[in-house]
Amino acid sequence: MNDMLPGMPTRLFVATPTKLLNFADCKRKYRYTYLETPRPPKGPPWAHNTVGAVLHESLAEFWRWPASRRTTVEAVGKLRTSWRHEGFRDERQSLDWRERSVEMLSTYLHQIDPYFEPRGVERTVAFTTERASLRGRVDRIDERPARDGNGGTELAIVDYKTGRRPLTSTDARSSLAMALYVLGARRVLHRPCTRVELHHLPTNTIAAADHDDASLARHQRRAESIADDAAAAETRWREGLTPAEADEVFPPEPSALCGWCDFARICPQGRRVAPPRDPWAALEDPEAVTTPDVAEAG
Repeated sequence: MNDMLPGMPTRLFVATPTKLLNFADCKRKYRYTYLETPRPPKGPPWAHNTVGAVLHESLAEFWRWPASRRTTVEAVGKLRTSWRHEGFRDERQSLDWRERSVEMLSTYLHQIDPYFEPRGVERTVAFTTERASLRGRVDRIDERPARDGNGGTELAIVDYKTGRRPLTSTDARSSLAMALYVLGARRVLHRPCTRVELHHLPTNTIAAADHDDASLARHQRRAESIADDAAAAETRWREGLTPAEADEVFPPEPSALCGWCDFARICPQGRRVAPPRDPWAALEDPEAVTTPDVAEAG
């Protein structure tokens, strides 16, 4: 960076997959989320995020309990007592989705061995490249018998999904986040890892894929390319930008996703393409654009 002494190594750009994808999707949203101080006001909370968050929290809690406590009854009771009402149209809709979430959780746990011990739950993994420090929090990391038949073990990255759309192996293989989690798990846990799995709770299905060195290298190059662009834009921001320059460096990128953006109500370009959606719309509209399950911390 410009403020570093000659000969010193370049400061690594620190990012999560969510941060990188926010920059790739819409640079104005990135600016509002990570750079503006104070941050512009966000819209109301999303009901689909509430559903996703409570289910994720319930599963994380399930695995943290001792095996003797890991029962469906216990997990369902915990979900009901920790339910939140943010984003729903009214109490009736909220309670309806609480029971739908109970059903999803019960169905999923029916196939789970309570005595299995994951290698990590809500585990942060990280690795560095020559240009970036990348990290993220993984829903679950399993250590399983290696499939090569040599008697060792290997890791599998597990991500819970609660969106409406059923998922495929292509979704698992093309996910930038999942590939970066593989690289991070290898670095932190020092075990072989190629397997990524999207556990789709609404359909109780698993979309799985295996990475190889070539596919991981492609994802790493993509992450580094986004990180380079984001780092350059942040440098411009720190040097000081007029409002017009800020819009040039961090332009809006209108698309059908704009209706789901937290900042839709203050972005005229986005509103022209897709009016802001009701906070509960993703739970009711079968034609709803696929939305993120839960925003990753960081």
